[in-house]
Amino acid sequence: MFGVMTGKAVMAVVGLLLVTGCAAGPSGDSPAGETRFVAGDGEIVLFPAEQRRPAPEVAGERLDGGRLSSAEYAGQILVLNFWASWCAPCRSEAPILRDAAARFEADGVRFVGVNIKDDKTQAQAFERTAKPGYPSVFDQPGRIVLSFQGTVPPAAIPATLIIDRQGRIAARALGAVKHSDLVRALTAVRDES
Repeated sequence: MFGVMTGKAVMAVVGLLLVTGCAAGPSGDSPAGETRFVAGDGEIVLFPAEQRRPAPEVAGERLDGGRLSSAEYAGQILVLNFWASWCAPCRSEAPILRDAAARFEADGVRFVGVNIKDDKTQAQAFERTAKPGYPSVFDQPGRIVLSFQGTVPPAAIPATLIIDRQGRIAARALGAVKHSDLVRALTAVRDES
């Protein structure tokens, strides 16, 4: 009777989760393996090295053309920011991310945006205006978010993940990041031996 969900049904469920902000546990973290979306305050949680989980590969079509894969950034620190053009907190944190990307570039820190649940034309227009200084992958159906199931899911828009040089998820922020918090977290991950 229930069968397999169609692509449109899966997108509708993911979209509904984004809009409704389903609750998580008392700490605000989704249990491992779940991708429920929660409201976030932008606080960055750093994970001890021994508790870090490997990040899945992030790959897809760039908003400005061509393809991108996180494998291109192996051995570097990678900051993944999940955003949408219709998201007001995403717009407000854009200058913070742009500044941090420029500030930490010489230290081998790279930024990649992951645009989800968005209209491609609107996302491209936002990028032309915001001028982030780093590429974004267009992931309208949210497949990249789902690939983090069983690790540390982004679980909000905006969400930011910091991937360490070993390809492990070192930190997560749900909600718009604060400049000082992002600088502090990137400095800590950068300075790890």
